[in-house]
Amino acid sequence: MVSVKQIRAVGWSEVAGREAALIQRCASGDDTAFAELVADHQRMVVQLALNLLGDRDEALDLSQEVFLRVFRTIQRFRGQSSLKTWIYRIAINQARNRHRFWRRRHRADQVSLDAHVATHGEFLSASDSRPDRLFAQKELAARLENALESLPFDQRTAIVLREVDGLSYDEIAYSLGVAVGTVKSRLTRARQTLRATLREARTL
Repeated sequence: MVSVKQIRAVGWSEVAGREAALIQRCASGDDTAFAELVADHQRMVVQLALNLLGDRDEALDLSQEVFLRVFRTIQRFRGQSSLKTWIYRIAINQARNRHRFWRRRHRADQVSLDAHVATHGEFLSASDSRPDRLFAQKELAARLENALESLPFDQRTAIVLREVDGLSYDEIAYSLGVAVGTVKSRLTRARQTLRATLREARTL
């Protein structure tokens, strides 16, 4: 039988003072505190939703759902993880539900490269902006977007949390509600698929 490492519960005494106070204020119904919580985490939630769903309007709508869920359930938060990881878990569950609903009705649009560049800047510096190199870089980015979009939702989520957001295996496991071993397995399969997809694209 495989031994699964359980994520250790984080006691209230280990939660950062400001965060603990903010949580307690939110739990008591302090609207100002909740506005602070949203301000602290909204960009993270929107970016995660955008990476998982590939559509900015959907990501913005989902972020509202996430914080509504946070508002309704924060009284039950007991420091079983960091506040950030707990919000990640809610966001992923909401994104998974929306993804299933969305796929039945219309194909998810990919984030355009122009939108990505507008948000994050060009991939190359101005000193290395020859048209042929820019075109090659855009082609590679488009292939990567396509490869990510082709992954199963759970594998794409694991990749985004690990490679984009930099979460630890334990944090990803808690966010996804699975064992650490399952996280590593999903990451391995996702990376293999991405490498194979990109290799195939290069031969076309």
